[in-house]
Amino acid sequence: MLTNGSTSDSAITHFILLGFQSSPAIRNLLSSIFSIMYVITILENVAIIVMVQWDSNLHTPMYFFLTKLSCLETLYVSVTVPKMLSDLVTGNNTIPVSGCIIQLYFFLSLACTECFLLAAMAYDRYLAICNPLRYHTIMTPKVCWYLAGGSLFLGFLSVSFSIGLIAQLRFCDHKVINHYLCDISPVIHLSCEDISTVELVDFITALIVLVSSLVPIIVSYFYIIRTIQKIPSDRGCKKAFSTCASHLTVVVIFFGTTIFMYARPKAIDSLDFNKFLSVLYSAIIPMLNPMIYTLRNNDIKRSLHRMFGSRVLLSKTKQKGWGGE
Repeated sequence: MLTNGSTSDSAITHFILLGFQSSPAIRNLLSSIFSIMYVITILENVAIIVMVQWDSNLHTPMYFFLTKLSCLETLYVSVTVPKMLSDLVTGNNTIPVSGCIIQLYFFLSLACTECFLLAAMAYDRYLAICNPLRYHTIMTPKVCWYLAGGSLFLGFLSVSFSIGLIAQLRFCDHKVINHYLCDISPVIHLSCEDISTVELVDFITALIVLVSSLVPIIVSYFYIIRTIQKIPSDRGCKKAFSTCASHLTVVVIFFGTTIFMYARPKAIDSLDFNKFLSVLYSAIIPMLNPMIYTLRNNDIKRSLHRMFGSRVLLSKTKQKGWGGE
């Protein structure tokens, strides 16, 4: 027989994502903006993948990892943005508890995978600049696949224990999440159980992921900078640095926003500010990353010239052939 207390504590099955509370006109504007950003992000990353597969000159470890990063970020934005767009358009902001935990699992796992993949890319740049004579003997296709697969495995493994603990929590009474996605802190604070263990495990997990990915990156760039400083010619120095400048920019932006999100002072902690930062690293940065990697990349520019140049030549040839018949 249920008591009044047990009835009030009955577990809920759905959460409500408040998202962006504003007028219908503002929501329509936001849905248009985020839709355009999402489409641009998908097209950019798909274009990089197709280009690298099409151009044999780009079949190198650096572009192998770049295609994996493009795949990763395509999945990363697809975990959260479509649901956010659906909420903005339909106004149906409910999400099942199980769906919320699944979204949280993939969101965190893909973010952790990107940490490890960026570390693998830093190691690749270290070998290319600091040990060029042995680069191709060390960075074989098998090693590249091991590094990419290992990044994916570690990314999903690292958050599995935390998500397992969250999945066992009971949620009751409070079911409103003042966010547009299921992030870890807003979700666990809705539980009617003690969450101190979950918070501790989450903190330790985040610390391990950041240290194990940032340390290899910092060490790699320490030796890269030392090697570049020893290059006698300015042209050679610029060429060596240009091969890793894009990666270093992405690393600074990605880790900078991530660390600031979870380690900033409480004085500037607010729900609205959390939403802004979440939009920054879940939608805006994935859109900017392909631009950072391609805008000043001469290999990509040459590949685009070959790709579209050959199509123009083929089109002209077909037109001449048609006119001659």
